[in-house]
Amino acid sequence: MTGESPATISLADEDAVKQLLVGTVFNLWDVIHNLTRLRPSKAERYRVTIFGSARPKPGDFVYEEVKRLARALAEMDCDIITGGGPGLMQAANEGATAVDAQQKRSVGVRVELPFEQSVNPFVEQAFEHKTFFSRLHQFVLMSDAFVVVPGGIGTVLETMMVWQLLQVKHLQNCPLILVGKMWAELVDWAKLHLVSKEVRLANPEDMLIPQCVNTADEAIALLQSCHTRWAAIHKNQR
Repeated sequence: MTGESPATISLADEDAVKQLLVGTVFNLWDVIHNLTRLRPSKAERYRVTIFGSARPKPGDFVYEEVKRLARALAEMDCDIITGGGPGLMQAANEGATAVDAQQKRSVGVRVELPFEQSVNPFVEQAFEHKTFFSRLHQFVLMSDAFVVVPGGIGTVLETMMVWQLLQVKHLQNCPLILVGKMWAELVDWAKLHLVSKEVRLANPEDMLIPQCVNTADEAIALLQSCHTRWAAIHKNQR
């Protein structure tokens, strides 16, 4: 079989080299996008991602509440996904592993950071990422629901990303549940400044996307309803 070979590019031709590199990178993104369209033919268990701070310690009230929340979800036969680090991520993974169930998964999706050297000891399945961007993408691909517990700047980043994807309908039928007063105040800030009469920066219905609750028990009740609806939809795929 014969054919013309692609034209060679001299490294001395800086503009042509840049054009080739840029085109190749964009083509790689197309490949990644196409691969992420693949989905299992049968529904797996309901997968809940819990975002939260790396700072709280075992014994802290918030740590024990997140552990209790994750255990309750695991008892519903949910998989628990976290960032795989310490603090409230560890609390969620610990709660998930406290339930003795066959093939139960406690998942950690880690990113390399100078102050978090390894996954917490309660992660049963770990994924490693070099960047926040690919890590956030995996959270989105894996999750059926998101629960946000108290956290810092990283947790705010994760929350706003999921909120925005739901706003533009790149994610659908995927609850975003915010637990704690700090998140209700964030949503109040958004209502005040983004839906202002002077300059409309978002639609009023966008403010209804996050569901704000005060306690772990309220989050558990919401997720019980979400899981029941999901199970009814997917019961014939198991």
